[in-house]
Amino acid sequence: MAAVWRIESARIVAALTRFTGDFGLAEDAAQEAVAEALVSWPRTAPADPAGWLMATARRRAIDAIRRRAALRDRYATLAADAPAVVDEVDPDRIDDDVLALMFVSCHPVLSPESRVALTLRVVAGLSSAEIARAFLVPVPTVQARITRGKKTIAAAGVPFELPSAAERRERLGGVLSVLYVIFTEGATATAGDRLVRPEVAYEAIRLARTLAALQPDEPEVHGLLALCELTAARFPARTAPDGTPVLLEDQDRRRWDVPAIHRGLAALAKAAPRGLGPYGLQAAIAAVHASAPSAGETDWDWIVVLYEALGRVAPSPVVELNRAVAVAMASGPGAALRIVDELVASDRLPGSHLVPTVRGELLSRLGRAGEARAELELAARLCGNEQERSVLLRKAAALD
Repeated sequence: MAAVWRIESARIVAALTRFTGDFGLAEDAAQEAVAEALVSWPRTAPADPAGWLMATARRRAIDAIRRRAALRDRYATLAADAPAVVDEVDPDRIDDDVLALMFVSCHPVLSPESRVALTLRVVAGLSSAEIARAFLVPVPTVQARITRGKKTIAAAGVPFELPSAAERRERLGGVLSVLYVIFTEGATATAGDRLVRPEVAYEAIRLARTLAALQPDEPEVHGLLALCELTAARFPARTAPDGTPVLLEDQDRRRWDVPAIHRGLAALAKAAPRGLGPYGLQAAIAAVHASAPSAGETDWDWIVVLYEALGRVAPSPVVELNRAVAVAMASGPGAALRIVDELVASDRLPGSHLVPTVRGELLSRLGRAGEARAELELAARLCGNEQERSVLLRKAAALD
């Protein structure tokens, strides 16, 4: 049941939204169909689960419209052809419907939090409880974000339609940023007792694959997909059996997911011909790591060049911090420390554990043990992820 819903939910909600013209009603009707399936399927499993869900959700939508006196005309139109529910789903339009659903869920009128929650709920098919677990927030908070998002879309009169090519291009960055946020939270959880939440990351990858299939001419879509695939390829080696993190230089590269690396490199090849954007450049960095036989054979000089290019097209303090790490590996900790100290002086990452983490590592390599220990202990206090915090504290203790 869960697998069918996860695969088909976006198509069902998208088709219902096109039929009813009401995003919230479509999502509610689809959820009611799932609830009914949980009761009826254990007794009699349907031969066509996706068709059953679509037909049931369509009936629920019609029932809801019947109860809305102001929408009687729309109900009459839907009811007139209700027997042909499954056949009415136009296979030539379904992909456009799913793409439209992505753009509606990530509409700029929504807050970033609502965009993420709506995308995971109506496009990925996750429940409110699953989203809450993924982002370590209470279920009512997720439900409130989803409710506010649907109300905002309705109040703004956002039409359920595929935006024009020009408008899609303008809004594509917002869609990609939502998928990137979802993936990065899965790849390195900001809080909690697990370093990696693979189920969240793989949902982002699935959505990125869908978007790449629907928008094959957009290089940054392939760039994001490449970044996700290449990063996720390292998941099997990123943690020990007890869940503790394994640093990149210590990972058993034989455990990396080779098919995922091949998929990532193929996606990167599709992104490259028209020039790499921010996601493509990050994917290119991940590709250098994926192609290196060992940590010692990594081409750190090339990674520095790629980070410099990334800093030009998408400047940010995090990019500068990552460039410092690459500089440390290519040229030594002294040059890298100067970059980090500039970030500290400008206070561009206040409250982040990342800056003291990197600074502590660099100071340790320079033999300044006391200063390094203080930085690592500060990083541990600022870090919300328990697994990362334990590693920081162990490193600090080793400097005594």
